[in-house]
Amino acid sequence: VCKRIQACAQLINCVDCFSVRNRLREIVGASTNWRDHQQALADRLSLSNQLAGSQDELPVRRMKDSYIEVHLPLGTDPTLREKYLNYHKGLAVSWRIWTALQRSPLSIVTALVDKIDMRKQVIHPDCDIKFTGHVTWVGKTSIEAKMHMSQYHDGAYTPVLDATFVMVARDPENKRAAFVNPLKPEGPEEEELFQQGEINKMRRIELSTASLLKVAPTAEERKIVHSLFLNTLDTKTVSFRSRVLPPNSVWMEDAKVKGLEICHPQERNIFNRIFGGFLMRKAYELGWANACAYGGCRPNLIAVDDILFQKPVEIGSLLLLSSQVCYTEGNYIQVRVHTEVLDPLTRHHNTTNVFHFTFVTDKDVPNIVPQSYGESMLYLDGKRHFNQTLESQ
Repeated sequence: VCKRIQACAQLINCVDCFSVRNRLREIVGASTNWRDHQQALADRLSLSNQLAGSQDELPVRRMKDSYIEVHLPLGTDPTLREKYLNYHKGLAVSWRIWTALQRSPLSIVTALVDKIDMRKQVIHPDCDIKFTGHVTWVGKTSIEAKMHMSQYHDGAYTPVLDATFVMVARDPENKRAAFVNPLKPEGPEEEELFQQGEINKMRRIELSTASLLKVAPTAEERKIVHSLFLNTLDTKTVSFRSRVLPPNSVWMEDAKVKGLEICHPQERNIFNRIFGGFLMRKAYELGWANACAYGGCRPNLIAVDDILFQKPVEIGSLLLLSSQVCYTEGNYIQVRVHTEVLDPLTRHHNTTNVFHFTFVTDKDVPNIVPQSYGESMLYLDGKRHFNQTLESQ
């Protein structure tokens, strides 16, 4: 165990993202060559007998065991500045604490990006950046990890971004759940973090249960939908089908932007599937472009909410992205990006991710107006995500 922790501790000193990725490949036993992926998977089958039969068989860990701090000296290294301008670190936190063997039988994957909050809008390209993170909560087979990004400017580090990730442990074939080490909080601060993890878990369950894809809107939400409907009726006719767009408004149907990505091996993760960060970046770029076109000015991102990784994206997939402005309020724009994989042989579409972005602009934007019942549900869903973002600010 000590050797494993010491080896993973080397990640702290890895400035180059390729070094981090290669170290993770060593831990997992994954192939560095896409063509050798099948052989690497076969080799990992032998690790199945190292999996714990229950969580009680695993040693208890502490939060400080997983703490990692990474510095990117953008202020002094121009080459690094070019390379890591949009660099993100989050995965190494979970690997450091929850893998205890030279080659881990666990496949730890991102299940959910619960929340990303932007604390400042200006990120300087020539100032040092510091990433810190650690595990804050665990279940039987899942891990919550928080990451904080700060930047050195005017003589001090100031917060830039806070993120919460939910990771899940899988067996060597990534087919079924696997147990992770229990976590023991130490002191009031860690107890509060752990309890917040429990609250986050219950909140996710409640949101899933109350999803508009499962249950009807609340009474208050039904009033909102009916009010939107009444505001678009043509008063000159007595018809439910004659609709008129109110002033300073845009039909939801006219606030879409779509894109397509061919998923090449260069964007693969250590498990030889498309890296989740690549999907997030593409979804963000499309959502940002949509918000920019809608608001008529450059928007700033203030939050990313509830990114669920429903299915992995295989190399060679045709990835379809659809961005929709689904809610607006004052100078805020709520954008939903839906991604799906198209099978060109069967013509079947399978949803892989849904992203929720909250943007703010320098001026008020037009009101988004739904027409159909389905668009009204998108409107209410966007309003829910927007309200959650404001409550957490």
